[in-house]
Amino acid sequence: MGYNALPLENLIEQFASLPGIGRKTAGRLAFYVLSMSEDEAKAFSDAILEAHERIHNCKICQNYTDSPVCDICSDASRDKGTICVVEDAKDVVAFERTHEYKGLYHVLHGLISPMDGIGPEQLFIKELLARIQDGSVKEVIMATNPTAEGEVTAMYISKLLKPLGVKVSRLAYGVPVGSDLEYADEVTLYKALENRNEI
Repeated sequence: MGYNALPLENLIEQFASLPGIGRKTAGRLAFYVLSMSEDEAKAFSDAILEAHERIHNCKICQNYTDSPVCDICSDASRDKGTICVVEDAKDVVAFERTHEYKGLYHVLHGLISPMDGIGPEQLFIKELLARIQDGSVKEVIMATNPTAEGEVTAMYISKLLKPLGVKVSRLAYGVPVGSDLEYADEVTLYKALENRNEI
């Protein structure tokens, strides 16, 4: 369904181009933006522009920051001997929400995916290898998603890291807490069995 006002149609198209936003939701968002006061709309657009201008990759871990080095890398209390490798910056947020992981991170900004034309050279892998060179890192945790691309990326990086004498581990995957076994698929159950721990 189209709208007569071209600026409104353009706004809907911009919202609809965002991941996970369908045309109906894009329409609701566009109408909400139109209901904002001029000051609110300006603050909204300024926030987008400011984020684009000021946010960049941390020169150490490649996480998003507005400083040369992010807060996590500059935190002296973090365990410098452990690096958790993740696909993108939102994964760092997920781990930090647990308040359990005290090491550092490395953000790849993607996964190896030949079907999408993404090879290792387009990810921040050489920057990870450079961080391992001084010998202070003892363990690298591969925390990519349990997808075909995530597994390929984890295996590729682990093969590069093994000769450097660093321990490489993979996140355990299995049955989610609070779920019923009868609803778990075969792969999830297999992973749960494979990654079982002694109690």
